[in-house]
Amino acid sequence: MQQLLKWTLETIRQEDCFSWMEEHRYEWAPLVKSAVRQMLEGKTVLLMTDVPRRWFGKYILENVNALSKNRPLLPVFPLPKVFPNVGSLSSTQELQLLEDMLEISFPNGYFIWYIGKGDYPLTKLAYRGDESFLWIMDEEVENSFALRSSDEQLDIKLIQLYKLFDMTLSEALFGELDLEH
Repeated sequence: MQQLLKWTLETIRQEDCFSWMEEHRYEWAPLVKSAVRQMLEGKTVLLMTDVPRRWFGKYILENVNALSKNRPLLPVFPLPKVFPNVGSLSSTQELQLLEDMLEISFPNGYFIWYIGKGDYPLTKLAYRGDESFLWIMDEEVENSFALRSSDEQLDIKLIQLYKLFDMTLSEALFGELDLEH
């Protein structure tokens, strides 16, 4: 079994156009480790994006459980489909009511995977969870992976990050990665 950080570096170096990620691997590894560990523990992933990244959320949902991967299917769902009124929540009390419903609905637990700008209304919910998997645009937020929405290569980088995450998930599911160290 390989350690995650070493495996991540080797994987990044094997991909020709992925060198930009090499300097960010120390930020990436703890975040992906937490997300993958939670998935292996049976937690449900509730995916949210801001409007400009909606296409990417759809891409993730269409690919994460592709049967061609020959791995167990994983509970990854779009939060706006689970609770269509999520965008209209604003008060702390309303957010708490949603969290209560989600805890009842997902007894093994859940976490939010959010991709987008930090000022999007749905981020209030994502920021409330200590275990959220956050890919935040245009600002530095603690325990998140920072990206720039002005980056001309952003769409390509998002797909590359998903590919790295998905490969990490597969390796962990099949016992090839050590997530403990």
